Amino acid sequence: MSSVPTFVDTPPLSQTSSWASKPLLAFAPAPSTVQTADRALRLHEALIALGLDRPWHSIDLHALPFAPGDITVGSESELQTAVIGSADKVDLPRRILDSDYFANIAERAQRAESSPRPATRLQRFVEENPEQVWENAWVRLPWASLNPRACQLWSQDMLRDREDPSKGPRSDRARFHSLDEHGALWLRVPISYLLKLALAQLAGDYAPRSAHRAETAERLMAHFLNDNSSPETFSFHVSEPVGRDGSVGEAVAVETGKRFLLTQWLLAYAEQAFALAAHGQRPLAYYSPHAPVRLHDLNDSVSDSFFRELFLSPCLSGWRHGEEKHRYMALCHTVLSRSQLNGLQVLREAGVIVNNLVVIPRTSNLSLANNGTHISLGSRRLSALLDAGSPVFRPAHEKVFGDLVIKVVEHFLPLFVGLYSAAPFRLDYADFHPERVLGFLPHELHGAHLRMLWRNWKAKARLNLIPGTSLTPMGPQWLDRTIATVLRKRGDRVPDYRLIDYLVALASTDRSPALDGTPGNQQSLLNDLDDLGVFDRGMSLYLPFKQREHAKMGFSGFEARWFSLFPSLDRDLAKAVDLQVLLTALAVKLISQGLTHEDIPDTRFCESERRQFLFVAAAGLRCGYVQRNTDRPQNRFLDRLLEDTRRTRPSRLYRHYAKVYLDDYRTGLLRFIEHEAADLIAAFDMQGVIDDLHQRLTHSADSALDREICAGLGIHNPLRATGREYNAQAERLYRETFRERHRDEAIRHLADEIGDADPDAQTLLRNPDPASLPERIGLLLDSLARDAIRNRSTSA
Repeated sequence: MSSVPTFVDTPPLSQTSSWASKPLLAFAPAPSTVQTADRALRLHEALIALGLDRPWHSIDLHALPFAPGDITVGSESELQTAVIGSADKVDLPRRILDSDYFANIAERAQRAESSPRPATRLQRFVEENPEQVWENAWVRLPWASLNPRACQLWSQDMLRDREDPSKGPRSDRARFHSLDEHGALWLRVPISYLLKLALAQLAGDYAPRSAHRAETAERLMAHFLNDNSSPETFSFHVSEPVGRDGSVGEAVAVETGKRFLLTQWLLAYAEQAFALAAHGQRPLAYYSPHAPVRLHDLNDSVSDSFFRELFLSPCLSGWRHGEEKHRYMALCHTVLSRSQLNGLQVLREAGVIVNNLVVIPRTSNLSLANNGTHISLGSRRLSALLDAGSPVFRPAHEKVFGDLVIKVVEHFLPLFVGLYSAAPFRLDYADFHPERVLGFLPHELHGAHLRMLWRNWKAKARLNLIPGTSLTPMGPQWLDRTIATVLRKRGDRVPDYRLIDYLVALASTDRSPALDGTPGNQQSLLNDLDDLGVFDRGMSLYLPFKQREHAKMGFSGFEARWFSLFPSLDRDLAKAVDLQVLLTALAVKLISQGLTHEDIPDTRFCESERRQFLFVAAAGLRCGYVQRNTDRPQNRFLDRLLEDTRRTRPSRLYRHYAKVYLDDYRTGLLRFIEHEAADLIAAFDMQGVIDDLHQRLTHSADSALDREICAGLGIHNPLRATGREYNAQAERLYRETFRERHRDEAIRHLADEIGDADPDAQTLLRNPDPASLPERIGLLLDSLARDAIRNRSTSA
């Protein structure tokens, strides 16, 4: 096979030779590359240990690593929270106005030592909130409302070490207590902890009359954690297709839905049990992919330290050493804030910033307020080998095999972004400062790809005055508003801004590639990035598809971290998981047929070249660019994928580059899957997944979300609304319509499980009376207990 892609229409797959018939399986190492003996030997040994060193036709596809018969799946859900209530009742506005921070800036303004603007903006944030929605606010509840079990949990979680009382209480415990005007004790807690406290309260109430429900409630507490500022829940049980009707994706969707339903009912229960409703507080939790509009307003008004004090999770829920975890959360926020500042120099070096006219980013970065869903795949075969301490499959084999799987799968990520999940976001003309709108891309892409992406994005947003020029915002808001009005510059709407605004995929350095199969390579990369001021060596490396190492996690597999918001768990999450399973198994097949690390070089340029399409899809751009006919190491796997595209052609703007249209690239990826994974599709009964993907190429999740947002605004074109209007309407949609939709999907599953044999239970599920919540939650706990038993029996 040629080492460069064909830049003309290719014949139908039926007229081309099969994959296995190509010379050396189309992955012969180029003469300029030399595979290290150690890495080659470890990869070969891994294939032998997995039984993949035989001819493909002799391999049992159902026994393939990550095949449906081998796979286990779990998910994590990050949730947005809000408290509905007046400013004099909700904790956040009261905390701001009562703070020393507000008092200090107000007094300095009164003495004319500083501008009154910071204090005025904070005052407006509190007073001008007609919807009375306070995102990420904490709740206040009377201590007297807790039963003995909840009090016991609180006492344990106030310890410095939850499992060793001798180390004493947390040093910050005073921030969680207050006294009202009558001297009664009140607690201040984030909603992430309120969920766990509600479960403990229920367990205490259930214990005298229903021991099995109390036991289930106790078990599930460990699954309610927190992210930096939001609740995070993870699977109550691992999903497996063995012994089930339907796909593993459907099983994950049902489990995720039940977990979301329990979250909703626990908050409704907490309103009554902890007298929140009586004191003007209504807590909510829902899927929302990016930071709220009003949180941006507040972030622009306060210091980074005060922002962390207001919103950073105290890590009360799920952590043995809560204070230590809280300090780690603070480190993450500090590092990412600093990293965005250091991105200015990268943008200048890349030629994106060409003068000194920049808007300095805030010292407080909001990227950690974004929320997504993580899907983890595990292989029982890989985990069993490592559990047994097999001498033929050790962690070094897991590493070399896993890194190659990740590199293969990364080529296919544009098939997910915007098609299954999305985070639509509206950007005004004034937002198009590269140092702001490009987010963390300076630390994720090579300078060449960053320049090309920025040029394409400016063209999409119509920032050009005449061909070849562009007019980006000047900085002063009055001037940018005037330019936007006079020249009719409306900005842009992007399909998944979370993937732009969040640090998804840290780029390798020249000396430390992240995925070359070498044990310890990621720590070497973290050390380099720490020295460059990009990241911290004590943090976990951010990658879109991340290996879950057996030594750290207790299982061997991969975690997908690129999913934002699923409009439907049943329709979108389920199909996305099934496709993720198919692509992971396809990667294993390609490796068994001869794909090696040398076919996907570990240079910064090649890494950026394949990942650029992830960000092209997230930004909704038309195309990316692939280098050809140069002395650089060539990504032969990407070249092979481009043979299935129809419109790829040499670029007129960039010499030695091919222009690859995103829609054509996606279609080519689908052709490749249908051809190379035909046996897997048939064996795994996934033709429905492929048919669904065909439809998503023209009817995506992003377009469905956009239509609903625009309908709420009474418009057809998102550019008819300002960025604030569009994004605020999206938040309303997520907070109300989608929260209820996701909840109702789960209720339908629970009703189907109960069936017609128990009409009283069917009626109870849809009873809106708050007094019925303990019994409704009890029905759900019963279902979750049955799920756990079924899961243990299928795993045996």
